[in-house]
Amino acid sequence: MFAIIGIVVVFVAVVGGYVLEKGNLHVLFQPIELLIIVGAAAGAFLIASPKKVVGMTVGSIGKIFGGSPGKDSFLELLVLLNRIFSKIRKEGLVSIEQDVENPKDSPLFGASPNFLKNHHAVSFLCDNLRVIMTTNISPHELEAVMDVEIEGHHKEAMIPSEAISRVADGMPALGIVAAVLGVVITMGKISEPPAVLGHSIGAALVGTFLGVLLSYGFIGPIATNLAFKVNDEAVSYDVIKVALVAFVGGSAPQIAVEFGRRAVPSGERPKFEEMDAALRAK
Repeated sequence: MFAIIGIVVVFVAVVGGYVLEKGNLHVLFQPIELLIIVGAAAGAFLIASPKKVVGMTVGSIGKIFGGSPGKDSFLELLVLLNRIFSKIRKEGLVSIEQDVENPKDSPLFGASPNFLKNHHAVSFLCDNLRVIMTTNISPHELEAVMDVEIEGHHKEAMIPSEAISRVADGMPALGIVAAVLGVVITMGKISEPPAVLGHSIGAALVGTFLGVLLSYGFIGPIATNLAFKVNDEAVSYDVIKVALVAFVGGSAPQIAVEFGRRAVPSGERPKFEEMDAALRAK
């Protein structure tokens, strides 16, 4: 929602300011300049990006219009972790084997539908529960294993943001390319009246304008938005890691979950009373 508002604000502020200064909108309407800049940027992106990167980037664009995990999402995750830890404590590790193997069909996971939609986080939790079930791993070894996976996932998740950011960096230069081509065309009209030359030069300069505007007004902010989304999603992994390490280290289920709660940023962190009420309700 905020991304859409931001796009509208940028467009209205720039075009509206131009109109208020008695600018001629007809001069700004240069579809060929836009074709040169956007087409060259798309081509450069395809040259620089392997097939996997192209697919990841295209698939991630929709994320800029979505929200980030909020307090309710983290509360749901903490309640799920408490359920898992309590079941292990009462019935042993073997009791969660079927839940871990088929989380979609598990009543334990089924009570957390929003978390189930995050396939990477579900896989992360289940894989590390399998490690706990099948090995006698120590807390610090488990933490090291999870840190490796979190770092690898973070690097991969940041690929679309970095790819789009590189495209944004090249847009001003491509705008200059379009402007130079416009100047070349203008030089071919050197015998024309000043009014014709002025219009042609103005149209050429629109290329530079479009390149800078697209870079800093739209494409660059999209890359930054995706980077923030990746960092927000990574919090769930930190919560799972901290809670699992505390539980394997011997903490009681509610204490382990409290460790996880402290890993949530203050703005989205459920209050102790809220978490306590949620745990009692479940």
